[in-house]
Amino acid sequence: MERPLLEDIRDRLDEFTATEKKAAHALLANYPMQGLGTVAQFAEAASVSSPTILRFIARLGFPGFAEFQKKLRSELESQLNSPLARSTSMSDEKASDPHVGQLLDNIRETFDHLPKGELEGLTNLLSDERKTIHLIGGRFTDGLARYMAAHLRIVRPNVTHVAGQQGNWLDQLIGIGPKDVVVVFDIRRYQAEIIQFAEAAAKQGATVALVTDSWMSPVGRIASYVLPARVAVPSPWDSSLALMAIAEVLIAGVTRQNQTRAQARMRSLETLRNEIDPSTEDGRSGPDI
Repeated sequence: MERPLLEDIRDRLDEFTATEKKAAHALLANYPMQGLGTVAQFAEAASVSSPTILRFIARLGFPGFAEFQKKLRSELESQLNSPLARSTSMSDEKASDPHVGQLLDNIRETFDHLPKGELEGLTNLLSDERKTIHLIGGRFTDGLARYMAAHLRIVRPNVTHVAGQQGNWLDQLIGIGPKDVVVVFDIRRYQAEIIQFAEAAAKQGATVALVTDSWMSPVGRIASYVLPARVAVPSPWDSSLALMAIAEVLIAGVTRQNQTRAQARMRSLETLRNEIDPSTEDGRSGPDI
């Protein structure tokens, strides 16, 4: 898979001059739409000069603004592609299965390019038991939110999964404030109701963390932490494997940070489980904690 320009910009931020960084941040905050207007509009949004925008574009390797915009339009098309549209471009190669290799590459490339500070910072935040954690996902990512919530509830208190009908989400949203963290799973084609929930939570003072794809959900504009994963595979369907890997790394990190309390909580849960269903005491029946 061709590497998204967005990843290249994030990885190279330290190479840019101070004014070029302002251009980069403006583009990342509204990617890719910020770059699809005129040079003057881009410069105004970044509070820099038009020549600075052109130098920034040149440093990214583009001979001109037109070529830069062509790349952005191509990535925007990839964001909006439906599974049906992607199915028409799949290779008919049968000699080997490229799907497995791409799955493994997705995990490697995700963690190669994942901002280390973002991962560590979010792990620290999720380990803070003074915070209440809310996890929410879309049509295909809700299972990841539920999976992560189920694990975090074992090792720390105050973890909820925002589930059910959209109208019921308001019951949780009304109580969200500065002591809350909202972890959002959202991949292309991004869901308006998920974006609206995250934006409303941020307005109420919550910290928003986003686990998304390489093209980045619009939630990234208001998220304090953004963890992008590679999801493209030789299939009409995007892969959730790298997203799951991020979730599991976060779960493991929170467990390590709160190891003593986590073990005490697991022992209490095991005792409670045995009291309610003694058949689980020998460990041969019943679900895992």
